Amino acid sequence: MKINKTWHLLLLSLALTVVPNLHAQVKEMAEVKGGTYIPLYGSEDEPVVVDPFLMDIYPVTNAEYLEFVKENPQWQQSKVKKLFADDAYLNTWKGDTDFGDLNPNAPITNVSWFAAKNYCESQDKRLATMDEWEFAAMANEEFPDARQIESYNKYILKWYETPKTYNNSVGSTYKNYWGIYDLQGLIWEWTSDFNSVFMSGESRKDSDIDSSMFCGAAAIGATDLKDYASFMRYAFRGSLKARFTGRNLGFRCAKDY
Repeated sequence: MKINKTWHLLLLSLALTVVPNLHAQVKEMAEVKGGTYIPLYGSEDEPVVVDPFLMDIYPVTNAEYLEFVKENPQWQQSKVKKLFADDAYLNTWKGDTDFGDLNPNAPITNVSWFAAKNYCESQDKRLATMDEWEFAAMANEEFPDARQIESYNKYILKWYETPKTYNNSVGSTYKNYWGIYDLQGLIWEWTSDFNSVFMSGESRKDSDIDSSMFCGAAAIGATDLKDYASFMRYAFRGSLKARFTGRNLGFRCAKDY
């Protein structure tokens, strides 16, 4: 089929204008090749198998979440159902589609688990499982498992003491072994299976566990009693429910490999 000069120029123009915009909307992901690991609450005799998966290189930003709420008005601050988010949801924004003077490239925070899950699904992605997140986050710049390296744990503990890191732009921390930024040092992040690990009393099987809560943080049964950084992470999760929001709590998306 012959294409005359006019149509050729038109098609070239579309290629130059549409394709770059399309690529601008695709968030870069890193491949995590998977493997086995011993979680904080696990058994050394039964390592957890993590299948290969993809994870966003950066957390979701204010600017990206703004586009989401414009396209999905049910997740705007004034319209979200109280069942799915508490009163602090997006409370630092000036309006439903205006995050004010917040850094557009800083991570979005004050979003609930329900909102984070829905955002990822809108991108044909999902939240990472807790095992996937922990597996990816245990890497430093050089090693896939840096948990026994003193400098790695000191870095995390120092971050816990540093105020307002949520104001920093994504990518402001180190690039880890998998090519992922900000798993440590910027914000806390939601995971999909918020009720997958429980510690109450002397057993994970206690009947009085609130199944809508995040993972607990009791020391009983922990594989490494010196892993203070992980204890604090589990303790934070243990304080949350799915509709809760926090100024230093955001998320990123993952995807099956």
